[in-house]
Amino acid sequence: MTSGWWAEVAVRAEHDRAVLAGLLGRDPVLHAYQLGDLDDFFWPFTSWFRSGDEVVLLYHGVAPPTLLAFAAPQRAAALAELLTRVAPVLPARLYAHLSPGLIGALAGSFDHVPGGRHLRMALTDPGRLAGVPAAGEVLGAADLPELLRFYERAYPGNWFDARMVETGQYVGVRDGGELVAVAGVHVFSPAYGVAALGNVATVPRCRGRGLGAAVVAALCGRLRERVGHVVLNVKADNTAAVRLYERVGFTRVADYDEFSLVARVGSAAAAG
Repeated sequence: MTSGWWAEVAVRAEHDRAVLAGLLGRDPVLHAYQLGDLDDFFWPFTSWFRSGDEVVLLYHGVAPPTLLAFAAPQRAAALAELLTRVAPVLPARLYAHLSPGLIGALAGSFDHVPGGRHLRMALTDPGRLAGVPAAGEVLGAADLPELLRFYERAYPGNWFDARMVETGQYVGVRDGGELVAVAGVHVFSPAYGVAALGNVATVPRCRGRGLGAAVVAALCGRLRERVGHVVLNVKADNTAAVRLYERVGFTRVADYDEFSLVARVGSAAAAG
């Protein structure tokens, strides 16, 4: 696009992490994943678009890339306008995590396949952790082959960035020498004060024994020593998981919608 186009729509590619941190940090729970992506660990895989106080992130660390755009209800209209303006420079195929209603801003440019309503939950009542017996040993790089086998059994098809094991924020319980329950992180950034739980699973034969709550409690205890905000995403209809997280002190703070495929209208991706 020409520089005139950018001037006309008042959208810019933002490269200043301090500026982004200031904007996103106004609501660190809603924007925890974006704040985590400012960290050196993820920053090389990010592209940021900004108009005024609104920010959109395109994360290239997965294929297809993932678009993240979240806003409180009173700011949704401004963020929708930014999304509409950014649409012409987005890839022809991508995933999207958007605050409710924002997909309408892209509807004229993209077809989409809904992936369902999700909840953003935050650890707002950490006192509940004391009532959950914590268990789990810290997993490291040496445990990665076993961890991969574990997810094949317990959580097939999950998104797992093996680099995150290097943060030391994965914990697991073994039974008979075999990993049977694990909790980890998708985001861990002491620099920006945020962490996001992810890859929480228990093998089928050990479910119903409280092991999921035990490893989550153990991990949250570790995370609270390093960051101020601990969050997670969970499908709204995953009742068992929501109850587990509520048990250890998480509460629902926002909703968002996932779209498993967003393909540009008229593109090869849309046709095929």
